[in-house]
Amino acid sequence: MRRGRFALALAILAVPLVLALLGPLLVGDPGPRAPSFTLGGGHWLGTDFVGRDVWRQVLHGGRTVVVTALAASALAYLVAVPVGLVSALTPRGRLEELLMRPLDVLLAVPSLLLILLVASVFPPGAVGLALLVALVNVPDAARIVRAAAGEAAARPAVEALRMQGETWWRIAVGYVGRSALRTLAADAGIRLTGVLYLVSTAAFLGVGVAPDAADWAVMVDRNRTGLFVQPWAVVVPALLIVALTTGVNLLFDAALEKKGRRS
Repeated sequence: MRRGRFALALAILAVPLVLALLGPLLVGDPGPRAPSFTLGGGHWLGTDFVGRDVWRQVLHGGRTVVVTALAASALAYLVAVPVGLVSALTPRGRLEELLMRPLDVLLAVPSLLLILLVASVFPPGAVGLALLVALVNVPDAARIVRAAAGEAAARPAVEALRMQGETWWRIAVGYVGRSALRTLAADAGIRLTGVLYLVSTAAFLGVGVAPDAADWAVMVDRNRTGLFVQPWAVVVPALLIVALTTGVNLLFDAALEKKGRRS
């Protein structure tokens, strides 16, 4: 069953990942435009709202979504893990308050609203969108790291390591961090799905990408008026986004189940 779940997750995840990462290398010349929302005429998936080939747009449109989501997730944990570990292991209450209370302020603002507010003042590109999505995910991630690390930091083994003169780095990373790794792995699967949702929703609303960009989320938005005339322009990019999020969750679930049974 474990192998089956891994195989299913990889099979679902492989399609959007291959199209996203290798798609831009496989497209040829754009060719002449055809009438909007038509099927056939040498276009496998028909044409979009301005007569461009949908298959070509699909091959071009995944890299931004995938790379932005992965970069945002990595940046969020790059900040959240040190903050959470320091907060859990510091004996100084003021330092913990200084680190965690500003994050509580960010946590009080809905993520998408904060992205839209910042984007209305400073319109971001793809890099700016990744930074914004990472920023709104730091508070949640830091609190989860703090909770998981706090439970491990309260164990007698940590006090024994301190009495033996072990360095803070060895205690934080070698013991506390390893003890919280399973929790962080479970959170990573859910968070990446949430990040994909935010990136896709922001792109759907025109944040971080041009209105006519080759982007899966933008394709869903711009082509929805022709859904009942030429559905492939909406259905295919939407299914690829769904497959990406579903495959990520299944992969992490299978990995965690396997690790839990071994332990």
